[in-house]
Amino acid sequence: MRGKHILADPHARSVIWWRWAVFVLAAGYCLYEIVLRADYGAPGGPFRYLTIWALCLSFWSASRMLAVSERRSERDWSAVVAVTAVANALVVLLYWRLWFEDPALVQSRGPIVWWREYYLHARGPFLQWVDALCVFGGIRRLWRPALGLGLVIAGYIAWIELFVSRFNDFPVGSVATGFPYPFLNNLEFSGRVEFYATTTVTGFVFLGRFGAAAWGIRRLIGAQSASNNA
Repeated sequence: MRGKHILADPHARSVIWWRWAVFVLAAGYCLYEIVLRADYGAPGGPFRYLTIWALCLSFWSASRMLAVSERRSERDWSAVVAVTAVANALVVLLYWRLWFEDPALVQSRGPIVWWREYYLHARGPFLQWVDALCVFGGIRRLWRPALGLGLVIAGYIAWIELFVSRFNDFPVGSVATGFPYPFLNNLEFSGRVEFYATTTVTGFVFLGRFGAAAWGIRRLIGAQSASNNA
């Protein structure tokens, strides 16, 4: 994978320090969200939320990028990097779009403390995008990321429809009960299907845009390198 995807030298000291910082933040928030503050009294625990799925992907992707930089892995992790970038983009888009409409649509238990809210829904995703586009530069050959993204989205939909909503009695909406995000409990099944379909299409659009952005950055850096060598 070394010559095929990387924009920056993955073994450079600056890249290693960058990836350690990204990894430590993702690991710390995973520990806090999944172990220290998690409430497993509700079936599904913290894994009811797409945000936590994206956080776990961020942790895994960050760990793999660090392993590459420290020469502990030679595998091609481009699909993981791409799926992580898109999953985080969906979390950011959906959360803030609904939050600006009404925070209660996504915050079933009231406001989230600022340092959690902004890492989970802004800063953490941004760090993954920077690595994916500006360091790794490996969002290409989109069929593998597309397959992975489809599995993640389908898995989460099945999870909340078949398990989470059936075994939880909170939040309570005007139509349904138990879906992790309050707004879903105000939608009929047909409305949820429409929302899922729209979100899925949006995810694939994001994937295409990330791929195009990575291609553009590679071209730009290639042109600059050629100019410097001329």
